[in-house]
Amino acid sequence: MAGNPICVMGIFVADLAFKTPRLPAWGETVLGGDFRVGPGGKGSNQAVAAARAGGSVGFITKLGEDTFGRMARELYASEGIDATHVYGTDKVGTGGAAILVDDKGENAIVVTAGAAEALTAADIAAAEPLIARAAVFLTQLELPVPIAAEGLRVARRHGKCTILNPAPAAPISDEVIGLVDILTPNESEAAGLTGLPVSSLDQATAAADRLLARGAGTVVLTLGAKGALVHGRDLHLLVPAVDAGPVVDTTGAGDAFNGGLAVALAEGRDLVDAVRFAAAVAGISVTRLGTAPSMPKRAEVDALMARAAA
Repeated sequence: MAGNPICVMGIFVADLAFKTPRLPAWGETVLGGDFRVGPGGKGSNQAVAAARAGGSVGFITKLGEDTFGRMARELYASEGIDATHVYGTDKVGTGGAAILVDDKGENAIVVTAGAAEALTAADIAAAEPLIARAAVFLTQLELPVPIAAEGLRVARRHGKCTILNPAPAAPISDEVIGLVDILTPNESEAAGLTGLPVSSLDQATAAADRLLARGAGTVVLTLGAKGALVHGRDLHLLVPAVDAGPVVDTTGAGDAFNGGLAVALAEGRDLVDAVRFAAAVAGISVTRLGTAPSMPKRAEVDALMARAAA
């Protein structure tokens, strides 16, 4: 493990992923191809991405005492993720996600958080020592917004670098955005947060400006194959995507990016270099099926970055 510890807070769900030639229209049934059940949830995926990319990772979530919950605990044990603050409950089942992936690698997802929605402020308080040890705190909006905000408040109180991946897009207050050092929306999430279109670089810049005005420290707006816009009060740069091969499945790309970003920042890299590292992690992940299973190991990331720099 390299760098300082990383604390990720989010949800685990079991992914039920269906490969289909095209996404069905509403009310339509199409015949699919491959079907897989595996670990998912943005927070969990980001924790796995960070651990495989070389980070020392602790995860905060809540699981049902069921088959999917056992799947999660086995995953964290195998990936070396600190699960001390992965809480259990027998009152709510572990969540799930239905994922449709077409032949172009594009996807549509329905997610139910299940037991993770029962995470409480008291659970976060119990995990405060983990947050206090970490260099970077990373969370998302699959958790209820008040819980995500509480985690950010605790991390900010301890002077930690806070990253919010605002996915899926949800209404959040300026007070919450003001707790965020690095906000990492994609195009649709940035549009949802600002009410502005984000279909060009100029529009992305305008949306990022609005998010800075609402209190974000820096915005890293991911633009798919175009790369990532790093936009702060004294920084404006488009970091290109990293091509690792043919795109197979984009489902876990954002999670790979955020996990890689947290690792690079915890290692002390500057933000632009950290975004380049995150782009390499994401670039490899889209060449593989699945979410957590698609996350690359550190040696793969280093090798891709060396090739890209050559």
